[in-house]
Amino acid sequence: MVDELVKIVNDFGFPVVMALGMGYFIYFIWQYVTEELEPKIDKQRTTLIKLIDQMRMLDQDQIRLQQKLNTVLEIRRNRKREKNNKS
Repeated sequence: MVDELVKIVNDFGFPVVMALGMGYFIYFIWQYVTEELEPKIDKQRTTLIKLIDQMRMLDQDQIRLQQKLNTVLEIRRNRKREKNNKS
């Protein structure tokens, strides 16, 4: 195998052989990215979108609960104030 590689380098030149090797490497990486990684990335993107939506819903729920709590506390203060004013 080494002898064949040396013969190819002698016949075509080092830059040509390296350019072909780099071309194959780029092709191999491109195939891996498009066939292996893109489907996984798309699945992760969908999961991330669902999580973001859930976070927004939880944030809205938290805001509503805080408003309700503030209302209850205000009502308690008003009742206590009214009770103190009657006394």
